[in-house]
Amino acid sequence: MARTYWGAGAAVVLAALFAVGATVATASGSGGGDGAAHTPSLYSPDAGFARDMSVHHQQAVEMSFVVRDRTQDEAVRSLAYDIANTQANQRGMMLGWLDLWGLPKVVADEPPMAWMSEESGGHAASGAPAAHGGHAAKPGALMPGMATKEELAHLGAAGGRDAEVLYLQLMTDHHKGGVAMAEGCARQCRTPVERDLAQGMVDAQQSELRLMADMLRERGAAPRG
Repeated sequence: MARTYWGAGAAVVLAALFAVGATVATASGSGGGDGAAHTPSLYSPDAGFARDMSVHHQQAVEMSFVVRDRTQDEAVRSLAYDIANTQANQRGMMLGWLDLWGLPKVVADEPPMAWMSEESGGHAASGAPAAHGGHAAKPGALMPGMATKEELAHLGAAGGRDAEVLYLQLMTDHHKGGVAMAEGCARQCRTPVERDLAQGMVDAQQSELRLMADMLRERGAAPRG
């Protein structure tokens, strides 16, 4: 178990390294391996991923802070700390890229996950349900994997083992949605450092999904559906 937690903690360090490299590459206008300068456009996968994943990450950070105060279990608190730090760091990087690209952090007429429709040939219509990687957002959730207000309220009201199990279940759903989104950027984004970050998210969150499945089994529970 210690090795797994070391890996999760190391993701924080890797995220910091990505931040340095990404900032330098983007600020200089370097497109990476192809040698061509590239500034993403407003509705590009690069910009859409940065906006949507920033929102997705923010909820993971919030849930992690909630469970930290709802349990004394060191394993869950350690995992929550790693997730909160890693995703807050990555969120700051993505918002920083949007600033460097001169693009807004919110686009009023852009439905969540619209950028992923590029793979099927077109920009999603306003009001279309958010779906990616075969996952659809459940009613009341902004994007696939995200918790509803009611689920967040339940987490905030729970304590001890109940809070641990609900957090692990909600975060499992959250990671599954996040992995599908990051895989989309790894395929579609044109900014090399952003593709690298997206692939790093996939690898780290898949590892955490396995860890959380083990932690749920230890508590006599399982992921939800």
